[in-house]
Parts: sequence; structure tokens; C-alpha cells
Amino acid sequence: MDPSGTGERVVAGRYLLREEIGRGGMGVVWLAEDRMLGREVAVKEVTFGVDVTAEERAVLRERTFREARAAARLDHPAVTTVHDVFEEDGKPWLVMEHVRSRTLLQLVEEHGPLRVDLVARIGLDLLDAITAAHQAGIVHRDVKPANVLVDDAGRAHLTDFGIATTTGDSTLTSTGTVLGSPAYMSPERATGHDPQPQDDLWSLGATLYTAVEGRPPFDRGEPMATLLAVVADHPAPMVRSGALQPVLTAMLARDPQQRATPGQARVALQSATQAAAPPPPPVQAPTPPQPAPRADAGGEVQRFDPQDLRRRAHRAKEKLRSLSEQLTAPTTQQAPPPPKPRFRFKRRWVVVPTILLVLVAIALVAGGWWLLVEGGELLNG
Repeated sequence: MDPSGTGERVVAGRYLLREEIGRGGMGVVWLAEDRMLGREVAVKEVTFGVDVTAEERAVLRERTFREARAAARLDHPAVTTVHDVFEEDGKPWLVMEHVRSRTLLQLVEEHGPLRVDLVARIGLDLLDAITAAHQAGIVHRDVKPANVLVDDAGRAHLTDFGIATTTGDSTLTSTGTVLGSPAYMSPERATGHDPQPQDDLWSLGATLYTAVEGRPPFDRGEPMATLLAVVADHPAPMVRSGALQPVLTAMLARDPQQRATPGQARVALQSATQAAAPPPPPVQAPTPPQPAPRADAGGEVQRFDPQDLRRRAHRAKEKLRSLSEQLTAPTTQQAPPPPKPRFRFKRRWVVVPTILLVLVAIALVAGGWWLLVEGGELLNG
């Protein structure tokens, strides 16, 4: 809408859209001017995609309003403040604090893997933001590098609560749709379970992994394949994480009960801020060129059918269990018994004794004959 007739686009009668500053699977972000208060703001135009049904659109729209209002209650320096929410052109719009910054994804794409101590500091900021959200009963559900803003001072801000959910809210019926970014969805979310605070901690671990390694922990090139890898596979080996490796491993535990708690993660991240940079990975022998890993792989919001996710995850786990049993079970085939030694007939062991017996017999006969002869002569003499 343009009440002034100048060709400028104004929404909600007060927000002048100046330029597009971001775009993702859940909408477009604009740099805007709040004409009523005379300040810069970021305005997000939330979209749900052409494959979302009218019923799903209505539920998601209502959920967006409710969750945006919940996010507006958050007051924390590491959380991008939500100022307003409204509906125009049949779509929800979110008005947020504008932070002059770069996304963590942009930093990794431009500079490659980041230093361990810098990633640890970013992790502490994000952990504080997630903790504040959880204390307000909000699960973000989409913690990922593209939703982390890093300002010029190196401070991190968590933004885009567009698919967040308030815990314990059962007033909205489920649409049967699971929304999330495959490479950053926790294993329990990937199998269709309800959002829980532990999900955000897993996603934070995956986000920090990407920042320090320069690639996501799980990337199979295709959304469903990546999601199944999250459920059944281990993260790709870490080569640059240094002091962060133990805490990232704990945060990425598949079992939520074995996952690092926020308190444990905080202690480990604080320690890693003082860590020296790890030695560079060993130089590998030249190999044919391979496609470089993409830091943004698996980072687009996708929608999945939870029943399909459960079926696929079950099959993946069964295959993994079968393979594990094959590798650990004792072999059922016994080694063939050693061949019995063959008796080899050796002629010399028969000939020699025979000759000896013949010689003894001759000697006995000769001796007997001599005795007879000598004895006869003695009698005749």
C-alpha cells in the first residue's frame, strides 16, 4: 500500500520498505523505516509456500501471531526484539529490531571456518538467548547460522522466531506438518516428536559445529537424506574444533537424556574462549578435486510429514541395528579341523629289522652248529 502515491511501499500504514536484506524458506526480510517513531527496523514478510493448504495456512498464520507476541515478551541483549506483528495481504508480518550485522552463515561463507575462541563467545551469547527464550516458555525450533546475527563488536544475536512454538500450548490443532531446517533439526524433531527445549540445544551444537568446521555436521545433499543422517548417523569427524570438540559432541548427542545441559555447555564454552587455536589438519595426499562443502547445506526451512518421518527413521534405525549386530556377532562357521597326518609307509623301517633278524638267526644257527661239532669232538677224544 502507498497512501502517498510516490511508488514507495508502506505496510501497516507506518513501515516504509526500503530494501530487501534477507530471504529464506519462511519469507523475506526488509530494511524499513518506522515513520511513526522515526527509526530503522527489520520487517519480515512471512510466507508459507505454495504447497501449504488453506487449512494449514490458517493454523500457521494464527500460530505465527501467537508466537510473535510471546517473542515480544523477551527482553535480552542477545535476542532480536520483536516490536510489532500485523497482517496484510493475507500474510503475517513481523517488525523486529534492526541490528547492523552479518549473519553467521555469511561470515563462514566469506572467511571459512572461524577461530575456536570466537565461536565459543558466539556460543555463549546464543546459549544466553536460548535460555531466556526457554524461561519464557518459547522453543525457537530454527537455531541455525542464517538466524544468528554477529555485530561489529563480535556479539551474537538470535533472530527469526518465525517458526518458534510456545511449550504447553495445545489450543492450536496440529496441521500434521513438521517445519525445520534439516541439517539443524534435532533427531527427536526429525522423527516427528513435539518441540522441546533440548531441541534448541542440539541445533545450537550443530550451528557452532558449522561455524568452527566450515560445514554442517550432517549434509547428504537432499533434505530427506540429510534428515535421516541426523537420526541414524554420527556427525562428520571434527578436524578444527580443538577445545570445542568435547562440548559439541555432547550437545549433538542423539539421546536427549545424554545431551549436555545448558549449564554444562556454558562451563565448556567459557573454557574454550581461552583456548589456543588447534594445529591445522594434516596435509593429505593430492586427490581428485571434490565439490567444496557448503556451509548453507541443509539450512533451508522444509516441511515434512511426521508419519513419513517416523517410518523412514524406523527403517534407518533397523538397518543400523542389523549392521551393528552383523559386525559384533561371533562367527557361526567354525574353522575346518586341521588335516590328520597321513601315515606314510617307509620301506626302510621294515627292511632293516628284517635283515637284523635274519643275521641273528644265522648267528644262532652257526653257534648251535659249532657247539655240536665241538661237543662231538670232545666226546670222541
